[in-house]
Amino acid sequence: MSAAYLFPGQGAQTPGFLHRLPAHPVVKQTADEAAEALGIDLLKLDTAEALLSTRNVQLSVLVAGVAVTRALAYEGMRVDAAAGLSVGAFGAAVACGALGFADALALVKIRGECMEQAHLKGYGMAAIVGLDERQVTAILEQVGGAQTEVYLANINAPTQFVVSGADLALEAAMKLARERGARRAERIAVSTPSHSALLHSVSERLAAATRTVEFHTPQRPYVSNRRARVVRDAEGVREDLILNVENVVRWHDSVTVLYELGVRLFVEPPPGQALTRLAQEAFPMARAIAAEAVPIRSIVQAAQRGRQPV
Repeated sequence: MSAAYLFPGQGAQTPGFLHRLPAHPVVKQTADEAAEALGIDLLKLDTAEALLSTRNVQLSVLVAGVAVTRALAYEGMRVDAAAGLSVGAFGAAVACGALGFADALALVKIRGECMEQAHLKGYGMAAIVGLDERQVTAILEQVGGAQTEVYLANINAPTQFVVSGADLALEAAMKLARERGARRAERIAVSTPSHSALLHSVSERLAAATRTVEFHTPQRPYVSNRRARVVRDAEGVREDLILNVENVVRWHDSVTVLYELGVRLFVEPPPGQALTRLAQEAFPMARAIAAEAVPIRSIVQAAQRGRQPV
């Protein structure tokens, strides 16, 4: 049985989640490494007030994911591929050996700061659940306009989407979605219009920042959530990390690619369990584990049992 990591993105965070990471020496070592590289007290990044900052959220999500996957590797966990939703792609790149942790921290810091500066207020994201893509696209076409920019941002499942844009447009889109039968239409904890053309300037800044960063050929398949394809070369990973902030996240298709590669164990590093639920719903024959809810040794044992010959 092949295993893959599914790194979560912004929106999975909750206050105190860094303090709830496993008490493992490798987790502490990774957190200390990040704190030194960033020159900040890392454990101050997960307060409710600190998590209002896009930069703080993205950095803390990256650190949590890398810390726990490093601890899993130390205990004997072997994975065959990785994918990451939005900023989670940086954790996936680290896990695949395509990007160093220190470089990932530096790039995510820039990414978060640029996203904050691109639109200080009046923008965000909302989830729409229970309609299909055709229905959601029709709503966005009806709502969108010069003063009410709104975009399809995430395709998380056949009937689960995230949209980005101006607050007024999001409110109008949610209202229409409810009227047309959506089970849920609500704002999510993201204060920027991620995965839309509104963040093209962030991609440009990342492109400049990556010119001095060394990328490596992935040691295992890295699945792009922008293209829902396996990326096997260093430049492809670089391009994916630059452009994913302004492009639609095709998450359902990305997980489908992993399943088609033979993955039958999906492990979601912290924070959150949303990707675990999506994977389990999409592929009932596979197993999905949220690392925040299961001890490290139990995850490793599950993977090892799955690899034993029948």
